[in-house]
Amino acid sequence: MNDITIRPIASGDAAPLARVIRDTLAEFGAAKPGTAYYDESTDHLPALFAATPRSAYFVAEGANGVLLGGGGIFPTTGLPADTVELVKLYLLPAARGRGVGKALINQCLAAARAAGYARVYLETTEELTQAIPLYGKLGFTYLDHALGESGHFGCQLWMIRAV
Repeated sequence: MNDITIRPIASGDAAPLARVIRDTLAEFGAAKPGTAYYDESTDHLPALFAATPRSAYFVAEGANGVLLGGGGIFPTTGLPADTVELVKLYLLPAARGRGVGKALINQCLAAARAAGYARVYLETTEELTQAIPLYGKLGFTYLDHALGESGHFGCQLWMIRAV
C-alpha cells in the first residue's frame, strides 16, 4: 500500500472512475439495472460530490498516477438525519487484497464522523463477494431491509455501523 495514495476526488477523475466502477461490476456479473452500473451520476461523480454538502469521495491512485478505485459517503434521500451512505466503493484487481479498500472505508468513516453523522449505511449485491467480508470485518452488521431511496433495487444486502 506504500505505493498508493488516497486523496479527495478531482474533476479529472470522472471518466477513469466511471470505468473502474463499471468494469468491476461487469467483472463480478453485477452489471445490472438497479446498480451503480446504470446510475447517470456514475459519469459525473466529481461534480456530484462537489455540489453536495456533507458528502465526500476519495480515490486510490497508484504511484504511476493510475486511478485504482474509490469510495465515498453521500446523504442519500430518505436516510435518517444521522445516517450517511457509503457509496460507489470499487477497486481494480491490482488494488485488491492490499489494504486499499480498508483504507478507503476508514477515510470515509472519518469523513462521516467529521460531518456529524452517527451511522454509515451501505447497500451491496451478493455478487461482490470480495467486499462483503471486508464490511463485516470493519464492523458493519446486516439489516433486513433497505434504508433511504438510493434507487438501487438490484442490491439485496444492506449493512450499517456506528461511526
